[in-house]
Amino acid sequence: MSEKYENQGSSQASMTPQTSASSLPPPEKPSAIQTRFRVVAAFWAVILFLGFPIWWKTTSIYRAELPLQEMLDWAGGKSCRPVFPVDIRFEIPSLPEIEAQQLLRTTQHTLDDLNEFSAHHLRLKLANEEAQQAIEKADTALTVRLLAQDDLASPRSELQTDSTTLDVFYPPSQIPPPASANSPLSSFIAGELQRLFAEEKATIAHILSNNAVGAITPSSNSQAQQISPQLAESITKRLRRSMKYAETYHLAFSLFTPGSAPSSWDIESAVQDYISPIVQALSPISNFTIDTQVQLYATFSPTTPAPEYDETQGIWTLKEENLSAFINAAEWPLNPSIGTGPTINFILYVPSPEHFPLLVKESKATSWIIPQWGGVFILNPPLPTRPDPDTDTDTERTTAKSLSNPPHLSRTSLRPAFLTFSHQLLSLLGTPSTPTSLPLRLQTLIRIRAATLLLSASSTLGSLARLTESLPSIPIPAPVALSVSTTLSHLSASCESLRNGRFQDALASARVAETEAERSFFEKSMVGQVYFPDEHKVAVYLPLLGPIGVPLVLGLLKEVRRIVVGWKGARSA
Repeated sequence: MSEKYENQGSSQASMTPQTSASSLPPPEKPSAIQTRFRVVAAFWAVILFLGFPIWWKTTSIYRAELPLQEMLDWAGGKSCRPVFPVDIRFEIPSLPEIEAQQLLRTTQHTLDDLNEFSAHHLRLKLANEEAQQAIEKADTALTVRLLAQDDLASPRSELQTDSTTLDVFYPPSQIPPPASANSPLSSFIAGELQRLFAEEKATIAHILSNNAVGAITPSSNSQAQQISPQLAESITKRLRRSMKYAETYHLAFSLFTPGSAPSSWDIESAVQDYISPIVQALSPISNFTIDTQVQLYATFSPTTPAPEYDETQGIWTLKEENLSAFINAAEWPLNPSIGTGPTINFILYVPSPEHFPLLVKESKATSWIIPQWGGVFILNPPLPTRPDPDTDTDTERTTAKSLSNPPHLSRTSLRPAFLTFSHQLLSLLGTPSTPTSLPLRLQTLIRIRAATLLLSASSTLGSLARLTESLPSIPIPAPVALSVSTTLSHLSASCESLRNGRFQDALASARVAETEAERSFFEKSMVGQVYFPDEHKVAVYLPLLGPIGVPLVLGLLKEVRRIVVGWKGARSA
């Protein structure tokens, strides 16, 4: 048996080389090798010369050329330093031209000595033909008329409330002689002009000093430090309370009452008399639309504390701490915005007779401003004569309950409310509180808005430039480049108009620059790419290219290895 197994083992050992040789595949023919090489080369040729260009073309991000350095220069205040040369025209009919020129020079010298804010300076011009030709391209902010009066001991001034005219009455003895460098009259006029423009200077210095881009000279900081704390607090409060600038504002006047009356009001005549003149005066700054509504049975919010009765004064009161909850936003139909611009709401609330009169407890006021939202006015109805104060309080309350509000509010009864609304509108738009002349205050508002928009548009350009540099994969479509170009051209025009004293032109250019800058920064295609990082692209491509790429890469490596081995074998032979 052992021999049999040994013979079988020897026969198996002798058959192994033949079996292995027969199991190996035959060597590839040169034609098969060339065919495989051509197949691999064909696949890679299609990928490199057809697939990759198509992929690159269809997935490449278009980035229009932007003047990044110029945009950053505007944002950093290197391209423009806003200045505000305010032209003031002098009318001196009672003086010869030589004496008038001497008075003008001494007043200008005194003004320059008093001015600590170089970006805002007053330029005095005589109202003759030559001077008028020199300043016809600039806006005249104020006209000073000097009128001589023999019975005066010292000069006095009177500002016209409905125009930009300042009348200065002076004794003829205070006219400076030709060789004089100063006079009491010059000092008086310079002091009056400084007082008229003090709040404007402080406001512009505050805006420029708080601007993030620092686009102003260092003297703005010294000017901001020299203004009084009361004025600084007033400016800060006014700027925080005012609405952000918009090209169009929507004014919504609403009548609310907790009962069924009044159900109508002479709103058209009230708006025409008290609101339209202001809207027309503000037309160089912004556009306005007006909407009205009447809401009956408008009750307070359940969470709002009810009015409290003050028996000592016989009035109903609301605490100042509860005024923020006076508006019942859940039930009162108040739209936060209409169209593209913000809405400024004006609420006329007529309380029920049982809560008459309704006042604010601390100040006894009937109106207040809600910052960056609107204003409220409580119109207490004109009830009949109340009982004698010595009578019983319960009798007085019973009489009030038996009365009712008038069904209609006439234009006369609406006059106090709409006069208050007009003042609230000016405050909400950022109009300064001084001087008393409304046209002069509106001119100040034009200069303030021009400065604000100029700096805002410049800052937006800087943000866009930094965003473009930090995100190389973000697309820059052609409309963005066009908006940036438009913004830069209008910024240059606005800055040039400021230098020349053409403030309305500066505001018009700054408005366009602000609109175009916002449009370019909030381009939809750009905003979408900000939230699509490269990791998302890898997650999309990898499942698609992995199964296809692995065989192609392995086949290419195999062919490269074969070529290298053949090349080495040829060299060794």
